[in-house]
Amino acid sequence: MRTALRAVRVFNRRRRLVAVVLAAMATACVGLAVRPVPSTEVLAAAHDLRGGTLSASDLTVVRLPKDAVPEGALRPGARVAGRVLAAPARRGEPLTDVRLLGPALVDAYGPGTQATPVRITDAGSARLLRPGDVIDVIAAAAQWDDTLDPRTATIAQAVTVIALPGSTPSTDSTTGSGALVVLATTPEQATRLAQAGTGSRLSITIHGH
Repeated sequence: MRTALRAVRVFNRRRRLVAVVLAAMATACVGLAVRPVPSTEVLAAAHDLRGGTLSASDLTVVRLPKDAVPEGALRPGARVAGRVLAAPARRGEPLTDVRLLGPALVDAYGPGTQATPVRITDAGSARLLRPGDVIDVIAAAAQWDDTLDPRTATIAQAVTVIALPGSTPSTDSTTGSGALVVLATTPEQATRLAQAGTGSRLSITIHGH
């Protein structure tokens, strides 16, 4: 009988000890769960953005866990207003350096690449483009005699659209109405495009995927 009582007392003491240990572990787990996660403030789109020139009202500050902050994320205080967003962005999307027209975006297309603005004569065809599209640029010499076909030549092949700034159409007497497109080109392609843009009508063909 005494042996049985002793066994019960030992069991009760151990049960209380186990309960204390389990309670301590539960408290520690709760403490870990409510511990604040380190976060960082970054700039994000204040609303859905179509691309083009940014204003201060297009931007907002959001806090992200440090592990979730993308490389090159823009921080509060960065001079972003007035710069060109290369592609559409969704509301709340963090903005990074490669989303804005500039050295970081151009470098992403490889060494020796230049960002070359080109005015496409037909604004309607330019509206079909999206950043990342691959196109050829074709130049047609000014046509002075309706009985003669204009001379055409492909002056830039397989160039990538970097940005569509959304500038207002031009009414230049030599190029007519048009739309501005920024392309990733080699220096040689940039030179040919600049030469052709002074007196030719520029059109595009879009590569398939």
